[in-house]
Amino acid sequence: MQERKIGSSGLVVSALGMGTMSFSNVYGDSDDAESVATIHAALDAGVTLLDTADAYGAGRNEELVGRAISSRRDEIVLSTKFGLANGPGGMRVDGSARHVRASIDASLRRLGVDAIDLWFLHRVDPRTPIEETVGAMGEAVSEGKVRMIGLSEPSSATLRGAHAVHAIAAVQSEYSLFTREPEDEVLSACRELGVGFVAYSPLGRGWLTGAVRSVDDLPAGDFRRSLPQFAPGNFERNLALADRVRAIAAARHSTPAQLALAWLLAQEPWIVPIFGTRRRENVTSNLAAADLALTADDLAEIEQAAPRGAVAGERWTPALMEQLDQ
Repeated sequence: MQERKIGSSGLVVSALGMGTMSFSNVYGDSDDAESVATIHAALDAGVTLLDTADAYGAGRNEELVGRAISSRRDEIVLSTKFGLANGPGGMRVDGSARHVRASIDASLRRLGVDAIDLWFLHRVDPRTPIEETVGAMGEAVSEGKVRMIGLSEPSSATLRGAHAVHAIAAVQSEYSLFTREPEDEVLSACRELGVGFVAYSPLGRGWLTGAVRSVDDLPAGDFRRSLPQFAPGNFERNLALADRVRAIAAARHSTPAQLALAWLLAQEPWIVPIFGTRRRENVTSNLAAADLALTADDLAEIEQAAPRGAVAGERWTPALMEQLDQ
């Protein structure tokens, strides 16, 4: 497996990592035994970046990951996130210093580890100065509980303010052929500051796998059924867009997922996509993207087929869009 550096942090990981949110029933029912087997298959294939979050399954995802890596801790760069907390009104963002300190100890306990390699603020709290949040995260680094810290879905201004308080190793935000917002300002800020970029949902929440042909393909409990991109009208437009990518992939004897991952890898040498899958057989197929070299002509053809701004509908519900750092 090829490797990449996370910006100028010194952290080296596999060119493709794996996210574990899909193990917590967000895409329908999942099976813990198959989830653990999928993690092991990824590690066996050379994946070294494994990402989770305390919000996934209300902490159960971290517990599952902890069990899966208990005998293989030294093989991975372990990443998790905090900052989303359940409250009376549902999920809320909490970046207070108090929550920072409580979160790290809880994550360490659930994961069963002494330290986390890369610890992300899951969402920026508009009620808490970023300096307070990052300052408290830096304390966890000083205490040896965390090696490096990062931010998920920050604006470029927030990233700069945070980096002035404590070195930010990486940004983790959604980025794919279907989600191009990081190209506005965040990627240039990362380049300037030497910050790495971890791209989550690199397959466009399934659009870029070629497997989603109808809303009926989504299980009854799949959260994508609530997303605007999958709503009637938007669905048909986005399916046509995904089919154009599918055709380009077929002409290159690759899967749409491989083409989408290879496109991300071609954007910057410090971008590391983290794909999610609930089945071990998808791991090997996805990892083949690291060996798919795209030429300038290939990238131009992909851009023409799936230009920025072509996707219909927001990527999140209105309530979740409000949690983004604008």
